[in-house]
Amino acid sequence: MEAALKKKKRARQIVRLLKREYPEARCSLNHSNPLELLVATILSAQCTDERVNLVTAELFRKYRSAEDYAAAPVAKLERDIHSTGFFRNKARAIQGTCRLIGEKHGGRVPRSMEELLELPGVARKTANVVLGNAYRIASGVVVDTHVSRLSERLGLSEEKTAEKIEQDLTALVPKSDWILFPHLLIAHGRKVCKARTPLCGECVVARLCPSASIFGA
Repeated sequence: MEAALKKKKRARQIVRLLKREYPEARCSLNHSNPLELLVATILSAQCTDERVNLVTAELFRKYRSAEDYAAAPVAKLERDIHSTGFFRNKARAIQGTCRLIGEKHGGRVPRSMEELLELPGVARKTANVVLGNAYRIASGVVVDTHVSRLSERLGLSEEKTAEKIEQDLTALVPKSDWILFPHLLIAHGRKVCKARTPLCGECVVARLCPSASIFGA
């Protein structure tokens, strides 16, 4: 019990320090409404956010509603998203999702985890992104490759699957920080705690990190 309390205290210290270091941390996928964020998140699989933002700058001018995506010839949609990779699967997921949004939700992106998970191509990560960043609903913690890597390095989770890592993080991080926390880890992962060569000498949470003695040696 004492070890769990210490771990939770350390997690809160990490959150506080990262908030101070990255005051501008936010969702890096450009969007102006829940549908745009949903589509952008589907496109972000195995693709950089920068590339997605380049593609959606034009995509969101062409497609304004779930009906627009659902009605588009699939070959045309595939061409429009081609450079994000896996474009056939992504086009199929976007169209399937948008058809169900139109048929079951009146053209509006649903606001619950259960309803979002019913949409084709939507798993917990995508649902958490949409709920947290479009609707400000703290349903869980987004776990992407940065969050997974840093959670292990910081000693916050030893789990290997996104779902179990999320369970560990929601137990450690205050619910009021569930939405922001992934953005803090992503910002830190990109700038300092890099995959191959973490810059432990520049890390604001190094004293709280069990991996600092390994990588910083």
